[in-house]
Amino acid sequence: GGEELSSSTPSILSQIVSMMATSGKGPGGIGIFMLVIAFLSQCSSPALAFIVFHQPFNFGTIPKLRTSTSVLQASATITSIAPSANITTIPSLIVFDLDNTLWSPELYQLRKLQRNNQYPVARKDVKLFPAIESILSSIRYDLEENGDASIFAKTKFAVASRTKSVEWAHNLLEQFGLAKFFHYCQIFPGDKKSHFSKLKEQSGIDYHDMLFFDDSRDGRYGNCVPVSELGVLTVHCPNGIYEEKIWHGALQAYGQWYNDKLASTIIEWDGTVTTTSISDPSTKYDGVVKHINYEKRFGFIRYGDRNTKDMFFHFTSLSQGVDVEEGDKVSFDIVHDSKKGKYAARDVKLLNGSYNNVDTVNMRVFSMNLPFAALLTNGYKTIETRNGTMFTPYEEGTKMLLHVGRRIYPDSNRHLDVMRSGGLDDDEIEELKSLPEGFGKGMAVAIVEIGKTYETTLEERCDPDFQRSVGAFGADSGMRATEIKRVEYLKKGVKVTGCGGVFKAVVEKKLIPDGWLD
Repeated sequence: GGEELSSSTPSILSQIVSMMATSGKGPGGIGIFMLVIAFLSQCSSPALAFIVFHQPFNFGTIPKLRTSTSVLQASATITSIAPSANITTIPSLIVFDLDNTLWSPELYQLRKLQRNNQYPVARKDVKLFPAIESILSSIRYDLEENGDASIFAKTKFAVASRTKSVEWAHNLLEQFGLAKFFHYCQIFPGDKKSHFSKLKEQSGIDYHDMLFFDDSRDGRYGNCVPVSELGVLTVHCPNGIYEEKIWHGALQAYGQWYNDKLASTIIEWDGTVTTTSISDPSTKYDGVVKHINYEKRFGFIRYGDRNTKDMFFHFTSLSQGVDVEEGDKVSFDIVHDSKKGKYAARDVKLLNGSYNNVDTVNMRVFSMNLPFAALLTNGYKTIETRNGTMFTPYEEGTKMLLHVGRRIYPDSNRHLDVMRSGGLDDDEIEELKSLPEGFGKGMAVAIVEIGKTYETTLEERCDPDFQRSVGAFGADSGMRATEIKRVEYLKKGVKVTGCGGVFKAVVEKKLIPDGWLD
């Protein structure tokens, strides 16, 4: 670096190199340390000393220090890796994954040791990446030398690992001399969001004040993506922290990122920054309601491609007057809940066809197969039973269209015995089982007003009058009964693609019988 060396420097360096090249001979660790001090005294500035001794000694060549000295003790006296001068913001909590991030190999790969019920030995079976040894020891050095003036004085350090080898992991941290370095250790299998929830609870530190290093980005076993969704800046290091520039680059990026604290931000392995969050809250998205939990009043919207995670929404996010069902096409925008660390849909609006067209109406539809669809439409069947909760969310008086499925319900004609028990002859039964001309399978054929829905016992369902109202024996009926208050054929059958449960379809208003839309 343009520094002047004294005339004695080459000889000192020669002695040091000679000793380091000799295994098991010459002065021990103390002797080498004294020579290092002698060399440092010859340098006219600390900068040169840092350049020459930036790489820590390989203490594995010194038998007395190989197994008895921790990582932090071994190199802290000879290395200083402070952040760049232009880094002004340091995370309050820096979190590291273990397997393939701090050390290698991953613990699950040590199957032979598992079979033999043996613990792995640090630096033999499991080794820290060289860069992390230097980084962690430099942090300790900086803290010991500078105290409250250290750039890391207000920073805590933690471990978040999903390994199943929990005892091994804690034992290895002890062997490496790192157990006391970390303020918090969350080591257990499961979703890594759970680890960070516990870290937040333990430390009282917000997610946006954390920095996280992990080798696994996304997919089934991914950690970077889900943790970044919480608002934590994550660093993807697929080959572990094998270079110090990964560390320095992350600190540099954190200072820049901290101004906006944009969630779902990942520092990639090559130093680029990826943000998968929704940067523009005004952006509108289209999707389909995939699932609804009526009891807890929330649901999920499927949108984007098959790799896009379904978007959560709460009923409070529905536009005024909007009532959505599974299968509905909707538009929405996305906001980030900083308290929960999650994204959610907002301002959810229906997009089904011509919903706002004055000539059409968007209606709920449910499907039944013949002969029961005809029995209901022709007024014989006045109770519909299901084991599921399809009708449970709907109030008495709700109007729906009845769609006829393309199958014949396989009840082995047991409905005939039920109907005959009420005194009907075969001609009457056949008429009740038939649809008028122009109405058939795959069509919405009638409009129905449902009554109350309630649960029944088998004894109640076996009552003869109840069985005739359903058109089935009690043992064949569902436990939840829904009353049919009234029903009327549409003015014309409408082709509709059937779906499970209650779905939506747009039909022309002129096809709805008079008085039903009032």
